[in-house]
Amino acid sequence: MTKKQKIDLIRIAGAAVLFASGLVWGDTVLRIPLFLAAYAVVGYDTILEAVFGIIHRQFLDENFLMTIASIGAIYCGDYPEAVAVMLFYKVGEFFEHYAVNSSRKSIADLMDIKADYATKLIEMPLGTDTQEDPLIIEAKVDPEELVPGDLILIKPGEKVPVDGIVKEGTSSLNTAALTGESLPRDISAGDEITSGTINLTGVLQVEVLKPFEDSTVAKVLDLVENASSRKAHVEAFITRFARYYTPFVVGLAVLLAVIPPIAGLGEFADWLYRAMIFLVISCPCALVISVPLSLFAGIGSASREGILVKGSNYLEALAGVNTFAFDKTGTLTYGRFTVTDVVPAEGISPSKLTEVAANAESLSNHPIAKSIVEYGLQLGDKVESNRNALDKYEEIPGKGISCIYKGNNVYCGNDKLMHDLQVELPAIDAIGSVVHIAIKLSSGENRYLGHIIVADTPRDNSRETIQALKELGVAETVMLTGDKSEVAEAVGSSLGLTRVMSELLPGDKVSAVESAMEESRAAGRSSEKNASRRSGGHLAFVGDGINDAPVLARADVGIAMGAFGSDAAIEAADVVIMADDISKLVTVTKIARKTLRICRQNVVFALVVKFAVMLLGALGLASMWAAVFADVGVAVIAILNALRAMKI
Repeated sequence: MTKKQKIDLIRIAGAAVLFASGLVWGDTVLRIPLFLAAYAVVGYDTILEAVFGIIHRQFLDENFLMTIASIGAIYCGDYPEAVAVMLFYKVGEFFEHYAVNSSRKSIADLMDIKADYATKLIEMPLGTDTQEDPLIIEAKVDPEELVPGDLILIKPGEKVPVDGIVKEGTSSLNTAALTGESLPRDISAGDEITSGTINLTGVLQVEVLKPFEDSTVAKVLDLVENASSRKAHVEAFITRFARYYTPFVVGLAVLLAVIPPIAGLGEFADWLYRAMIFLVISCPCALVISVPLSLFAGIGSASREGILVKGSNYLEALAGVNTFAFDKTGTLTYGRFTVTDVVPAEGISPSKLTEVAANAESLSNHPIAKSIVEYGLQLGDKVESNRNALDKYEEIPGKGISCIYKGNNVYCGNDKLMHDLQVELPAIDAIGSVVHIAIKLSSGENRYLGHIIVADTPRDNSRETIQALKELGVAETVMLTGDKSEVAEAVGSSLGLTRVMSELLPGDKVSAVESAMEESRAAGRSSEKNASRRSGGHLAFVGDGINDAPVLARADVGIAMGAFGSDAAIEAADVVIMADDISKLVTVTKIARKTLRICRQNVVFALVVKFAVMLLGALGLASMWAAVFADVGVAVIAILNALRAMKI
C-alpha cells in the first residue's frame, strides 16, 4: 500500500467515525457540525479538483458531479446523504487505486529487469617499457554508456545490463522475467546472453554486442511503456461515450431541477433533490475506470506468463481470432534437423552405418550433415578422432559428398548421387530427407550400405496446443511453409491441422495470409451455429519472427513465438511470446477472451443499473442512498470484477 493510500484510508476512517457520531447524536446541536466535519475531511480534495477543473474549463468529470450533488444535498438539508455520497465515493476511489496498483505489480516487476549499473573492465597500461600484462580495473557505469566491444563483468545475483557474448566463465541465467520460465538456462564461453536476465552462479566476462538502446531489455521496456497508448475499440468507445454522456446528463439534471417547478409540478427543493440524485447516479466512473483497468489487468496477466502484448487493441483482436496460421520451421517444429531413423542394408549393423556416415560428413557445414555427425557423437562414435582417417574430401553440389575413409571410397548423398554411381536403391516410404551411403569395393563395384532419415521433428506439445485451440472454438488451424507438399502434409496430418499450404515463397505467404483472412472474416459473419461464433473473424499468424516479418505485420494479430532476444520479432509482431513454448498461445488466447468478457460484463452491468436507478430517481422513487449504491457500489463491483482479469 502506498503512502497516499494509507493517508486516504485514515481520512476515510476518520470521516466514517464523524459520520457515525452525527447519526448517533442526531438530536443534538452537534449533528450538523459533525456531518460538515466528516464532509470536509473526506471530500476536500474532491472539491478542490472540481474547482481546478472549472478554472481549466475541464469541469465535466466525476469530481464536478460529486461536488455538485453533495452540495445540492446540503442545500436541501440532507446532511447524512451529502456525507454518504462523498464518503462512499472516496471508498470507491480507494478500491480503484488499490486495484490499479495491484494490476500494475506484474508490469512493475517486468520494468525491474533493467540493471542499475554495469561493471566495465578497463585496461590500464603499465608503460611502454614493461612486458607485464596491463592492469585491469573495474568501474561501475550506467548501462547506457556501454558501446559494442566493451568488456563487462557480471557477478552472481546481478542483472545482465546489455546483450553480449560470453568470453570467459560458466553460469546459469534466470530468464523468468522475460520468458516466464522457471528453469534456468546454462551458458558458457561463446554463448550469447540477453539483457534483463539474472546471473545465478558463476562470474562471467562478457563482450558487449549492442548499445543499451538496441538491447532486448530496452525494446521490451518500450513495448510495456507504450502498450497503453494503443486502445482497444471497447476502451475507445468508453472514452468517447464519457465525453458526450457527462455534459448530456448534467444538462438533463439542470432541466429536471428547473422545468417541473416552473410548470407548477412541485417545490424547487424537491426537484433539486431529485436532480442531485440523478447526478450522483449518472457519474460514469464505473465504466471509465473498470474497462481500462480490465484491459490493463489482462496485459499484466500476460506479462507474468512471459507474453508481451503491445496494446489493448491487440488483446481485443486476439479475443476475436477464429483462424490461427502457423509457420512450420521453428514454430510447429524445432527448426533443426535430427536423425529419426537409421536403416542399414543386409549384413551391415546400424552402428557401423552411423560410424561411416558421421565420419564421412564430419567436414561438411550442411545442416543435414551436422545432424548426422551430432547423432554419431551421441552414440559414442569417435568422429573427431577419426577425421585423420579422411582423405580426398569433396562436396558434390546438389548431390552429396565423396571421400576416402580408412582407405575406402565412401559416398553420402541423395538419389541423384546414387543414380550416378549406378547403385540400386530400395523403396523408401519415409518423411524427411534421405541420406544414402555407399562404398566402392576393391572390385570397382559400388555397394549400398543403407540410408539415414533426417527430419525437422514437430515440437512435443504442438499437437496438444492445436487441439486446445480447437477446444477454445478456433475454426481453422493453417500451416504455411516452403517445404515440399509431401513433407508438409505429413507434419500437418500428425499435428491435426485443418489445412496445409506448402511450397510457398516468402512473398506467397503474404498472399496466402490475405486469402485466409478473407475466409476467416466470412466465417466470423456466418450463422451462430458456426464454431467460431464467439470470435470476430480475425486471423493470427504465428512465426519465429526472424524471416516472417512481412506476414507478422500483415495479419490481424502477428504473434512471434520463441522471440527471446530476436530483434525482428519484437519489432514486427503485435504479441511477443518470449519463451520457446508454443502452448503459450492457448494461455494468451484465454487471457484475451476472459479480459474482453469481463469488459462487456462491466459495461452491461453498469449501464443497466444506472439507467434503472436514474429513471427511479427522476420519478422520485429512489433516495440518495440508492444513488450512492448505483454509483459507488456499481463502480466497486465493476472494479472487483475487472481484477479477475489478472488470473487466468
